[in-house]
Amino acid sequence: MFEDRLRELDPVFYPRSIAVVGASSDERKSGAKWVIGLRAAGYEGAIYPVSARGGTVAGLEIARSLSSIESDIDYVIASVPSNSVLDLIEECIQKKARVVQFFTAGFSETGSREGRQLEERMLHRARETGLRVVGPNCIGSYCPEARIPLGPSLLGKVGSPGSIGFISQSGGIAAKLVEIGIARHIEFSKGISVGNSIDLDASDFLEYFAADSKTSAIGAYMEGTRDGQRLFRTLQAVCQVKPTVVWKGGRTDAGAAAALSHTGSLASSAPVWSAMLRQAGAIEARSIEELSDCLLLLQQLGEFRAEKVAIIGGLADGGGGISVSGSDACNDNALAVPELSPGTKEGLKALLGEVGSILRNPVDVSPAQFRGLDTLFRAIRLVAEEPAIEIVVIQEDMDIMLSFLSAHETADINAFLARLRQECKKPFVLVLPPGSAETERIEAESQLLQAGVPVFATMARAARAIALVSRRRFGRYQTPRLLYNCPRAGL
Repeated sequence: MFEDRLRELDPVFYPRSIAVVGASSDERKSGAKWVIGLRAAGYEGAIYPVSARGGTVAGLEIARSLSSIESDIDYVIASVPSNSVLDLIEECIQKKARVVQFFTAGFSETGSREGRQLEERMLHRARETGLRVVGPNCIGSYCPEARIPLGPSLLGKVGSPGSIGFISQSGGIAAKLVEIGIARHIEFSKGISVGNSIDLDASDFLEYFAADSKTSAIGAYMEGTRDGQRLFRTLQAVCQVKPTVVWKGGRTDAGAAAALSHTGSLASSAPVWSAMLRQAGAIEARSIEELSDCLLLLQQLGEFRAEKVAIIGGLADGGGGISVSGSDACNDNALAVPELSPGTKEGLKALLGEVGSILRNPVDVSPAQFRGLDTLFRAIRLVAEEPAIEIVVIQEDMDIMLSFLSAHETADINAFLARLRQECKKPFVLVLPPGSAETERIEAESQLLQAGVPVFATMARAARAIALVSRRRFGRYQTPRLLYNCPRAGL
């Protein structure tokens, strides 16, 4: 449906050459950081630093103008004063560049008439000639596969290529999402910071990601839109083919005022946005935590619908309180915690005994510590095979584990949980809260994430993400229904 967008916007993510206008020999300046970051990331295309002052940066000669570069230019990064942007657009047109991305700020987000008029003149000239504009007031494209880092950075971190695409009106939110992704093994196919979006906007990139075979799910941070009807139609079409998670910034009066001065976005009311996202079939997140949690679930588990949860706690001890708080978290998000069948209960009773355990769901498997790891593993498998269960959530507390078990036994449990991801026919999620044993916890989290297990810091975040993702099915966002005896389930 959107294949034309691939041909049109591929130069944004796979440019054969990049010119950085406003480059400098001074590594403290953004233009220099862009060049150094591209080199550090291993970008294999041609890089052309440009500045009227000349000089060198990262071992490259700085050209004094775009026109002095003999080779073709696909993508131009502009870190220049706002009073130079019209001249630069003319240079891009003469050079037949495909795309220009403006890091430059000082436009409609200032609230000034001059800023708005400058944007209008930029857009008019670009559209006359077919030049596409990203921004202004943005940090542009990100593509791990092409070794393009996000924004001006000396480090050039890109992470591993994956299948999650993202769009963000905020460069800061985009950068934080990439950092979270690297830490939590959320692997991105590509991403884009669009800023003021005078030309290419969220709708254009939603269409691109919908057609992109390397993207399986989409995340977005939006503060507003210049064309609400088009955004709604685009989301409706895109959500039919790929799950899309949207975090709407500026939901409050204070946030809307901040959005206006941030990217020049006029924000509609929060209920209007929520209704639009629901009708379009998108998943609505309310924070960067919810956005990243949902994207992690979609990456690790794919699309699924699961409302009946089994909670397992007490892998070493301390499962009672987890059982209560886990049940509350699920009920708060319209997820059921159904009782286990008599056969499963009897099986658990034979394995664990009744003293010190909870066998009805949530399941406290604490007594297994006295009966060997094989007993613990059999108990977990038994719960996972329960017909009434659609998803399994296991809480592991590293501090408690290392207090009651040896480091070797703890490692064996984590190896089992990594294998369980492949063995279990149902979705499986792990809750691994922070504590004093952070080094060991981070090592375990990394191991399990690499094995495809979604890992969350709290039961509340795990339950919320499961509920949000589960309500989207076959391109439609499902309204939650009351499940079993959950009086607080309605959202």
